[in-house]
Amino acid sequence: MQKWKKIIILCLAAAVCLAVSGCGDKQESGNGGIDFSQPQKVLVTMENGKTFTIETAPQYAPETAENFLNLVQSGFYNGLTFHRIIDGFMAQGGDPNGNGTGGSEKTIKGEFAANGYSKNTLSHTRGVVSMARQPNDMDSASSQFFICYDTAPHLDGEYAAFGRVTEGMETVDEFLKTPRDNADKPITPIVIKSMEIISQ
Repeated sequence: MQKWKKIIILCLAAAVCLAVSGCGDKQESGNGGIDFSQPQKVLVTMENGKTFTIETAPQYAPETAENFLNLVQSGFYNGLTFHRIIDGFMAQGGDPNGNGTGGSEKTIKGEFAANGYSKNTLSHTRGVVSMARQPNDMDSASSQFFICYDTAPHLDGEYAAFGRVTEGMETVDEFLKTPRDNADKPITPIVIKSMEIISQ
């Protein structure tokens, strides 16, 4: 009888181990074990070797933060540029076309007040990162994002702010030194070498 008890206990233990293992595999699939619902840090390395860090704020815009992190994780931004630089306003990048017309294959719902989403109270202040979109389509955000150089209250409630630059804002400031054309596009491309999630 004692022998059977031991066998039953061993079988139960094995079943529990398999269940735990299965859960672990599920968590790691898709996002590589990274919880996108929590703030994550993204290291941005420019072609010139200089870096800055973006920390997502999913408590304000969870779908926006998740979309951004998925693109980072897939390597989508590697080799793309900051194609629009405006002193006192913002630096915009993440367009595969390099001219403000492109995006990824996916668009997301705009998480901001003007689109019926009230939880995003993150203001557009210096260093805040937000999603670009088409002016006439609130659900057109895709891959393009911008970093604020200064406070821009007219964007609050109109665009989905989802994070901020926590380190290396001086790297973003240096973009302003690059000569630009009449469309605010740098004449010498400002290239993103890589973007990677560093908080795991």
